[in-house]
Amino acid sequence: MPIHLLWGDDEAARSRAVEGLIDQLVDPSWASINLSRLDGNDSAQAAQALEEARTPPFGSGARVVVLQRSPFCNQCSAELADQLEAGLDLIPASCHLLLVNPAKPDGRLRTTKALQKLTKSTTSPAAVREAPAGAVFEQSFMLPAIWDGTGQVELVARTARELGLQLEPRAAEALAEAIGSDSARLASELEKLSLFTATGAEQPGPITLAAVQALVGGQSTSALAVGDALLAGRPADAIALVDALLAANEPALRIVAALTSQIRGWLWVALLDQQGETDATAIAKAAGIGNPKRIYVMRKQIRGKRPQQMLRLMGQLLNVEAALKRGQEPGDAFRDGFLLASRDG
Repeated sequence: MPIHLLWGDDEAARSRAVEGLIDQLVDPSWASINLSRLDGNDSAQAAQALEEARTPPFGSGARVVVLQRSPFCNQCSAELADQLEAGLDLIPASCHLLLVNPAKPDGRLRTTKALQKLTKSTTSPAAVREAPAGAVFEQSFMLPAIWDGTGQVELVARTARELGLQLEPRAAEALAEAIGSDSARLASELEKLSLFTATGAEQPGPITLAAVQALVGGQSTSALAVGDALLAGRPADAIALVDALLAANEPALRIVAALTSQIRGWLWVALLDQQGETDATAIAKAAGIGNPKRIYVMRKQIRGKRPQQMLRLMGQLLNVEAALKRGQEPGDAFRDGFLLASRDG
């Protein structure tokens, strides 16, 4: 039985991969018998998934058992681990067990170690269909961080390839700016753009920048964009971005928390750079930043800025937070905190 480990926080991409495997392996005429969808949050259903995966398919095609929120590589109980290890050699090659979980497999678990020893590097359709019993295929679906512009462009390009669409480079950049890391919305917008591009065309070409601008609209707004505007000394732009976030029902205190985290990170990087620290890993550890690669991005953002500027922004945010907790209307609290403080400075 081939086992498929599908993990990562990109739920839309995970779902496309699951449905793609089902379409590839299961005969639609026998789907009601040969396709099972179970929930690993229930240990009984997790055990049931192993039992069903040992049952050969009926009719033509393969049997596919989908176990969402699979526990086998994440917080797996000893009982379930024993059942998985005991059943690996008993499952026919015509059955495929799909273990799906948003979290990365825990490499410390014995079940994860056992499966990774059997992992194959390719997931091509032919390799999956002809895989022997005991083969393991692993695929990760991770969303880029909100600050990772390059990763967001790559997400757009990868999603377009998965959907069989072509994109002009400038169109991919515009989609990344407009949508960010919202993978589900991205797939929906790409499908609309493909229909728009194909309308009235004998041979549909790649999706263009003009098509993106016509259908998708402008730049997405996030708390990080607010922080960028504040750092650049554009309080009016920052207020406009905050108004857009508030109009989208983003909680005001969550905006303050995100901005505080962002500016505190800049402050740490600026102070450590000032002291001559050059190791990005050491800076990330001191600043409490999980991904050291982010340090390179932050250094570019604060180039030419002094730590005193970040300290002044932290003071402004403290005033905004205090005003919000005293009951001031969110829009007024941000305006007073950003505009009046910038005039005083």
